[in-house]
Amino acid sequence: MSNFFRSVRVIAHREFLRFIHDRPRMISSFSMPLVFLVIFGAGFGRLIGQMMPGVDYIQFMYPGILAMPILMTSVMSGVSIVWDREFGFLKEVLVSPLNRSGVLAGKAAGAGIIALMQGAIMLALAPILNVPIGFRTVLALIPLLLILSFSLSALGLLIGARMRSQQGFQLLMQLVIFPMLFLSGIFFPVAQVARWLEVLSKLNPVTYGIDAVRQTFLGAEVAGVTIFGHTMGAPESAAVVAVVGVVFLTGAIWSFNRQE
Repeated sequence: MSNFFRSVRVIAHREFLRFIHDRPRMISSFSMPLVFLVIFGAGFGRLIGQMMPGVDYIQFMYPGILAMPILMTSVMSGVSIVWDREFGFLKEVLVSPLNRSGVLAGKAAGAGIIALMQGAIMLALAPILNVPIGFRTVLALIPLLLILSFSLSALGLLIGARMRSQQGFQLLMQLVIFPMLFLSGIFFPVAQVARWLEVLSKLNPVTYGIDAVRQTFLGAEVAGVTIFGHTMGAPESAAVVAVVGVVFLTGAIWSFNRQE
């Protein structure tokens, strides 16, 4: 067990150092959320007006914008496995005393630390956008963002464990990220779309992560995913994301051990 936690610590530290030394990656992770915020928020905000009583479009969209860099960074964490495989580092890891399950868990933990750091930076935009935020809100957001990052990192690792080239992984991730992004309820309430689109949105684990973050900001009375007539609270939505993350990580560990 001590070897497992040592492996998690070593790999998580390496992933963090790799990220902070990769400036283009750091900048690009914030670029798309800001572009969406400007285009949808500033561009369409006046046309759309209020999404819910007392909540304008920018306030409604902001929780999703906060989670967007976490989504992109976490899912793309799987590319590190492909990169390590292509450049031979993975072979050195596999012949080292490091625990294989700990290697995967360490990559997920590293992505979680990075995502939390990105979320903290995005929180600085809240006062500028007139989004109410307080110390208790920040404390409630920390575990939610960590759970969301963990689950999405596990998905990226599951896919990365099966890929052999960075180009193939990145192309596949574009097909995964954008549907998950637009079906997560960032830009529109899930309950106010066509029935078939609502069903797809409720099958998307990111929807529940966004819902939990939005409820933390705006309250349960203006948010919540309804399943079989039951409107889920933030803890319930977070629990769904956590369970899905455990399933993804278990599959990633099994696939990683089987492939290598």
